Amino acid sequence: MQSFDLFSIGHSNIPVERFVGVLRSAGVNAVADVRSTPASRRFPWFSRKNLARTLQGEGVLYVPFGETLGGRPRDPALYRDGIADYEEMARQPEFRVGLDRLLTVAKRHRVCLMCAEREPLDCHRCLLVSRSLADRGCAVGHILQDGTIEPHTATEQRLLACSGPDADLFVTGQREQLAAAYRLRCRAVAYRATAGSKGGEFRDA
Repeated sequence: MQSFDLFSIGHSNIPVERFVGVLRSAGVNAVADVRSTPASRRFPWFSRKNLARTLQGEGVLYVPFGETLGGRPRDPALYRDGIADYEEMARQPEFRVGLDRLLTVAKRHRVCLMCAEREPLDCHRCLLVSRSLADRGCAVGHILQDGTIEPHTATEQRLLACSGPDADLFVTGQREQLAAAYRLRCRAVAYRATAGSKGGEFRDA
């Protein structure tokens, strides 16, 4: 089995008992919540207080990272045409500090990033955070809903495959193609500011 430095998971709508079981199967003992708004009206067991309480009872550390590693920037300058600009977000000092803090926690615990989306390629935990971790040499494994773990490198191959020919028109080399595929996917799935939104009021995660 491949060795991973960190994991990621999307809670989606799965029962909390199964969520905890999947984490335990991967040996996870710390959850890094990267949701900008750690609450869920539809699945309240994944709201911050409820989840933290459940994880504590299972001996799993809960650490909120939404302020620095969340996918909904409050700064309007970090949006392009109303869409969160992940590339620009990754360059921000606050984001880099958040990564440093995350890696510090990962030295002492087996950490899993958590957001809401089921599919890694639909979520900033993969397209922004895991990409940045991979750039730092970290091996990230995405825990899928059936409990299997997909290496981030394999996820990137799926990203290239689903991007189609449009991502390859003006770039040469795998690194450039991958960057173009990330850019295309981020534009498609990143958070969008709603009409009339103020101060970070965006659609639910």
